[in-house]
Amino acid sequence: MEIDLDHLRGWIGREETASEVLTAALVARFNATLDREGPTQDGADAPLLIHLCLCQPAVPTSTLGADGHPPRGGFLPPVALPRRMWAGGDFTFHSAPRIGETVTRRSVIDDLTVKEGRSGTLCFVRVVHHIASDGRAVVTERQDIVYRGADKATGEGKAAAPAAGQGEAHRRIAASPILLFRYSALTFNSHRIHYDEPYVTGVEHYPGLVVHGPLQAMLLAQYAEELKGRAPAQYSFRSAAPIFAGVDFAINADENGDALRLWTASTGGPIAMEARAEW
Repeated sequence: MEIDLDHLRGWIGREETASEVLTAALVARFNATLDREGPTQDGADAPLLIHLCLCQPAVPTSTLGADGHPPRGGFLPPVALPRRMWAGGDFTFHSAPRIGETVTRRSVIDDLTVKEGRSGTLCFVRVVHHIASDGRAVVTERQDIVYRGADKATGEGKAAAPAAGQGEAHRRIAASPILLFRYSALTFNSHRIHYDEPYVTGVEHYPGLVVHGPLQAMLLAQYAEELKGRAPAQYSFRSAAPIFAGVDFAINADENGDALRLWTASTGGPIAMEARAEW
């Protein structure tokens, strides 16, 4: 498929800003979804990466694409490839947002590149989010979005990756459709691969509902915080393979000098997401 790279690169530098109050009710729903406990009173530090649930575009249902994504050509460039996924990114943590504060996200299209991969043309869009809470910098986030063609969604024709090992520290996570549905609701994510099984199996040809990349990234970051007793200063991750609902997966961690190497993997499956947390 022909991509007008010069046209798309005209989106570089485009910005949008949104703000939302970080309410106690949101924190309570967040904790319930992830089976975690924590304070919900105003003034308390909010959970790590809860900003992913805030400042999401409120796009009318009638304008969504067939995959459930918002239309392209507004803030994000109109890439003429049908599949869109979160490929990876990194976070620099400055401080914690507090419950009751107003969180503001200023997003900037930082770069756009096109590459040829084994499955065809790939378009990478890099977005940088500057997150502040009551005017105080809390997170700088780089988000790597990849667009690709509609074929080979399940990796058909690729050599099978080896099964992932188990980390020195590990925990099982039940990848239930209920968890995926609740996380989609928390993040106002209408991408159908996470909740619409007839669509994901019949149109995108995956074997089941796909576990969100941001959910995996969040679970790994919070696991790193739990193991070390404090939030990391720097956290990066990349997606390598999908995980599907209905099969438990594990979050894993190994010591790596002063850092932690982290990864997710379904039972008997390859590494799905790999991350690194530094203090």
